[in-house]
Amino acid sequence: EDFILAQEHNIPVVHVLDESGIYIEGDWKGGNVWEVNKAIAKGLRERDIVWKIEYIRHSYPHCHRCGTRLMYRAHPSWFMNIQGQKEQMLVENTENISWFPEHIKHGRFENTVQTAPDWNLSRDRFWATAMPVWKGVDKNGKEHIKVIGSYGELKELSGVELEDYHRPWVDDVTFTIDGVKYQRIDKVMDCWFESGSMPFAQFHYPFENKEKFEANFPGDFVVEYVGQVRAWFYYLHAVNVGLFGKNAFKNVIVTGNVMGNDGRKLSKSLGNYTDPNEVMDKYSADSLRMLLLSSPLLNGEDFTLKDKEVSDTARKLSMIWNMYDFFTMYAEVDGWKWDGKCEDPGEGLLNPLDQWIVSRMHQLVHEVDHHMARYDIPSATKPILPFIEDASNWYVRRSRRRFWKSGDSQDKSDAYRTLHYVLVQLAHVTAPFTPFLAEELYQQLTGKESVHLCDWPSVGHINELVIKEMTEVRELINQGLSQRAEAGIKVRQPLKKVSLYGVPNMGAELAEIIREELNVKEVELIPRPTALGGDEVFTEVVENARGTYGLLDIKAQVDTALTPELKREGMMREVVRNVQSARKAAGLHIDDRISLVLSSPDESLEKAIHEHAKIIKDETLATHLNREGTGTYEVEVKVEDRNLLIKLSKTH
Repeated sequence: EDFILAQEHNIPVVHVLDESGIYIEGDWKGGNVWEVNKAIAKGLRERDIVWKIEYIRHSYPHCHRCGTRLMYRAHPSWFMNIQGQKEQMLVENTENISWFPEHIKHGRFENTVQTAPDWNLSRDRFWATAMPVWKGVDKNGKEHIKVIGSYGELKELSGVELEDYHRPWVDDVTFTIDGVKYQRIDKVMDCWFESGSMPFAQFHYPFENKEKFEANFPGDFVVEYVGQVRAWFYYLHAVNVGLFGKNAFKNVIVTGNVMGNDGRKLSKSLGNYTDPNEVMDKYSADSLRMLLLSSPLLNGEDFTLKDKEVSDTARKLSMIWNMYDFFTMYAEVDGWKWDGKCEDPGEGLLNPLDQWIVSRMHQLVHEVDHHMARYDIPSATKPILPFIEDASNWYVRRSRRRFWKSGDSQDKSDAYRTLHYVLVQLAHVTAPFTPFLAEELYQQLTGKESVHLCDWPSVGHINELVIKEMTEVRELINQGLSQRAEAGIKVRQPLKKVSLYGVPNMGAELAEIIREELNVKEVELIPRPTALGGDEVFTEVVENARGTYGLLDIKAQVDTALTPELKREGMMREVVRNVQSARKAAGLHIDDRISLVLSSPDESLEKAIHEHAKIIKDETLATHLNREGTGTYEVEVKVEDRNLLIKLSKTH
């Protein structure tokens, strides 16, 4: 009819094309649709059919294989009635699906459902699942349609059984019903229908595993990147609401896009990323995995992947192995053996450091468990690296002397039990995020088969008071260290005292931590006065993995005045540091005893060595300390611009 109408009005026919884009009717018969565009425009203008012609440069779809421009044509198609189930799809999403990030639930996904047209299920292709639709025409010209529900039904109707039900073999299968011969239509299924059928198709339901499928439907959890909100997630929802009247999944995580190192999407042609295998070989698969899981990617946002950030994550994770190496080194020296029990050592621990790190461990388990239950992976991973930092650079560093102690004291035993417990628990907590590291750590510490076969650890008692007190102690120390830095005084240089304002009382162990960390002789506690008008009020807020603690009206003030005695003690600390470096350079073990010779032409340095000879010997495991003699290893160093000759030999 359009063709006849065009002829009557002397309008050129421009829409009758064959499958190759060649006009088969009209003034441009035989011309290629792309080659005659300008001629068509010119002809329309010459006939005064159009008033104005403009050319617009714009993007256009091309074949992804050969690059040929595609043309749009109307095709007979088969549709799924989405409009008839749209309201149910919206209800099932609202009531039964938890989305992360949450805003996608009533944002992008809900909008996708609300604006969805009926689904064009059919495709004019060859390689895909054949549509199970057969058509026939009776003697009166009436068309009949038969949809086949199984291979068995097709065999019963046609007598044919195939090894492969794809094209072209299935196209040859025909059957006759009531004198009408049926031939399969030449359409195949949209591949998204197969993707949407995954929940039941994986079990070959309803032909097999009926009870298994029904017991596992809806699925607990799916994850994909944000582009799948309008794709796989939508089609899963459409197919399964259509078939079963309910959602296909209970929880969903939507990730963003991983961007290349130039900020654009990862692309082979652009080469804007390092081969992931190279990254994993260099920094470990765990480091890459941990970075991605803790990045904005898991909040549905785009994330630019840079090698340096993988390297930084690897460095932070390596602190776990530093702790492990420290633990095993001293455990081997002392012959400490684990009793095989994974019990919480919290009860009965006397040292505040042990109490604190065990509570921090329980705090970490609680935090990770809480967020994992919500499928909030970024929040679950967020406290892990800060905990590792706390455990390594605070607990282990502060506990070193406890492991160095001679004998088998209760405090030393508690330190071993506590550190072993923390490392084993850390293996459990990190198992979902750094599975290879966690597995090796767990096996090395326990000798058991696999951390991935264990139950998730339960949350033990969290001593909030101990955590709060240690948070305050560390804040006071940070203040004091800042004051030392401003005065240009190294931490190895002892000072007279630190005054703590707004601290009415403090346990001796905590005060000793402050004294040692700030390297002062005395810790003075000054309670906050009733009337605050005369004193400076200091308020700070410190965040940790569990929440926020207010540090009310506390302040540390370091006395930075230096006496000659303090200066000499500072020189002694530098001497000890240099001797320890010499021990390491000489290849000595941590428990090797030495004979030590220290000599300097500087009188003040000699005096410092003489005054503090016992401390130097104790710290360096020296059985003898002389001014003259020989050694199997010697080195000359500088101590505050003063020359010092170090000679040492291993003693038996």
